[in-house]
Amino acid sequence: IRRLRTKIEEDPSNPKYIMTVRGKGYKFRDPGKED
Repeated sequence: IRRLRTKIEEDPSNPKYIMTVRGKGYKFRDPGKED
């Protein structure tokens, strides 16, 4: 996940696309859609 974030995120330490869901795993967030 860390390597993927460095490839697609502008700022990997503050992710916008790959979100960590505590106790579940990871979630890809579509930036074109609002939650």
